[in-house]
Amino acid sequence: METKQLKEMSKKGKRTALILIILGAAFFVIMLVLPLIAVIFRSLKDGLQLYLSAITAKNTLSAWKVTLIATAVALVVNTFFGLCASWLLTKFEFKGRQVLGTLIDIPFSISPVIAGLAFIMTFGRMGWATPLINWLNGIFGTDVQLVFSVPGVVLATIFVTFPFVSRELIPVMQAQGNSEEEAAAMMGAKGFAIFRKVTFPHIKWTLVYGMILCTARALGEFGAVYAVSKARGQTFTLTLEVDALYMSGTADSITQAFAVSSLLVLMAIVILIVKQIVEYRGASKEKA
Repeated sequence: METKQLKEMSKKGKRTALILIILGAAFFVIMLVLPLIAVIFRSLKDGLQLYLSAITAKNTLSAWKVTLIATAVALVVNTFFGLCASWLLTKFEFKGRQVLGTLIDIPFSISPVIAGLAFIMTFGRMGWATPLINWLNGIFGTDVQLVFSVPGVVLATIFVTFPFVSRELIPVMQAQGNSEEEAAAMMGAKGFAIFRKVTFPHIKWTLVYGMILCTARALGEFGAVYAVSKARGQTFTLTLEVDALYMSGTADSITQAFAVSSLLVLMAIVILIVKQIVEYRGASKEKA
């Protein structure tokens, strides 16, 4: 009797699991796969020639360049910041430690558009930092502007992406503890040698994973860079170029918008593949 009940419970559990799998797969296909396929299909609907002309247009190439510059700089800055902040928060005790940890999460808690507006209020024509910038430009003979320019786009991208690396590293470094570093220090190892030979091997795959997330976020940013961008063909990123093309309203421009969107879709797919490889390698190393 008990065996029969167990079999019935097992069948019900399998049916429940099957229903959940079907619902999850259906949601995934409807909300993610089909829209992405629609973007690719719509971008090629009017022929390969129009597609190639759209992705090689002057404004598109400029947007591609600005996007890559902003993403590369944000990745380098946030990787360095993430390593330093994670090391500081997990290996040292000091006053204000919790405050620093909270401040790292600010970009998660405010709208990117608000962040862009904050940069305008700080570095714009009426911003409090403008006299300092003008003074430095006068000394060095430069004409640097931090809003409505590529540097402004870079700063906005850095702001919205800087928590990603540190927030991946901090839990791993906390779980690692300090015992191995303390043992290495007692044996005479110096700070950087301890990090390179003891700490880094434990966090390298997590670091790569955080860098991938940072890159993905930088490539897809819209709100913050929209606030600090000014001229199409000069400071627009790919996301802004898509918006400009689509809002033009003509049939050709809408097709071009989907063509440029397909570049972002393809980059997202590449990043997803790299992410899966990193996760697999990281899991394999942990098992080993």
